[in-house]
Amino acid sequence: MILSSRRYDPSVTAPVLTADLYQVINARRDVRAEFTGAAVPEEVLLRILGAAHAAPSVGLTQPWDFLLVRDQELRMAFKAHVEQEQAAFAATLDEQALNTFKRIKIEGILESSLGIVVTYDAERGAPAVLGRNSIADAGLYSVCLAIQNLWLAATAEGLGVGWVSFYQEEFLQGLLRIPGSVRPVAWLCVGPVSHLESVPDLERHGWRARRPLADAIHENFYPA
Repeated sequence: MILSSRRYDPSVTAPVLTADLYQVINARRDVRAEFTGAAVPEEVLLRILGAAHAAPSVGLTQPWDFLLVRDQELRMAFKAHVEQEQAAFAATLDEQALNTFKRIKIEGILESSLGIVVTYDAERGAPAVLGRNSIADAGLYSVCLAIQNLWLAATAEGLGVGWVSFYQEEFLQGLLRIPGSVRPVAWLCVGPVSHLESVPDLERHGWRARRPLADAIHENFYPA
């Protein structure tokens, strides 16, 4: 499927959804085990990529690109690398944490319909990137906003997204022929799901408890 031959038209909206924005935000989950493997319709994929591409960016640089990874051999090679990184992390855990970690499925690389690798090109729009002179990472923040847009749009479309973070950037650059100057920020597993869990996996399996909103709100100064 060649998506580049199709133009995203922001005037063509998604089907009317019963969920409002706050419902979508709270329904969003980091999906690992619930992928069905069914195909994502092209028009739906274009909509969620269009939502990502509509994200704000420092200096209007739009420093992201989206690599659609469907090739099975590439996905298997990435999964093998991720498993090595998981093992390296597991080796640092004490017995209690290790037992909890073993209960958690970390990725859905092969179970999902495709991988979407989101990259960051710091040279786009350089050297005079308006708004990046004081905060060097503002471009990276822009890419994260695009990822969040994609994630929420996918949730609204009834799709699941899982962010795989157990990888070395250099490995993924080599695997997907990404130039050394471009950072792979996220491998996102994307596809239809059987359901979305009501409680996030890490909370459900006892890795961490959710932090109350009140603990994160402060007046004027950071708490002592």
